Amino acid sequence: MSAKIVVVEDEEDLLELLEYNLEKEGFEVIGFLNTKTVTQILEEEDIDLLIMDRNLPGVEGSEFVATLREDGILIPVIYLSAKNRDSDIEEGFLSGGDDYLSKPFNMKELLMRVKALLRRTTKHYNEGRVAYRDLVLDKGKRELRVDSKMVEITKLEFNLLYEFIVNKNAVLDRDYLLTNVWGDGDMYQYKTVNVAINRLKEKIDPKKTKDYIETVRGIGYKLC
Repeated sequence: MSAKIVVVEDEEDLLELLEYNLEKEGFEVIGFLNTKTVTQILEEEDIDLLIMDRNLPGVEGSEFVATLREDGILIPVIYLSAKNRDSDIEEGFLSGGDDYLSKPFNMKELLMRVKALLRRTTKHYNEGRVAYRDLVLDKGKRELRVDSKMVEITKLEFNLLYEFIVNKNAVLDRDYLLTNVWGDGDMYQYKTVNVAINRLKEKIDPKKTKDYIETVRGIGYKLC
């Protein structure tokens, strides 16, 4: 089961970048440009982590978190802020933060901090595990289970299926797959993608009854 993360960041481009990178790691992400409806989401949904900017419209981020703590909402919080003086960082922790990363930041470091905090605070979090329908990929063990049964696939097929699952609502074109799975779109042809997907489909759906991957004519492929 993957963790569910709320991100509050008023820079739209940065918010989209955070959402993309977290979703690529298998997390479910809900993004906000301000705090107007965040409290409602935290009260109504099972959220595992809050990533919070401090320079926000309407309310300062650490003040918002302090209010959450007063209301008994104890969800773990990572601050992501341009406020980087020692006094700012101290203020962030005193207001109820669990970790603090100053802008500009390294995305890989943020992802490592997210995973480390989730390991300590979230019992159901399985790092690197993503699922779609009855497909379960364990990135740490490099294992695929289909309807709870182990299925042997190659490293490339694993990475290909992982890319589909973490982008389950998107159509992925062949250029995207060549770049993100094969690593160099200029070295391979579209036929390479077609052949690999057909082999993957044979392994995960040998009876051809489940139709996990759909061809979108003239564009690419998507999960269905």
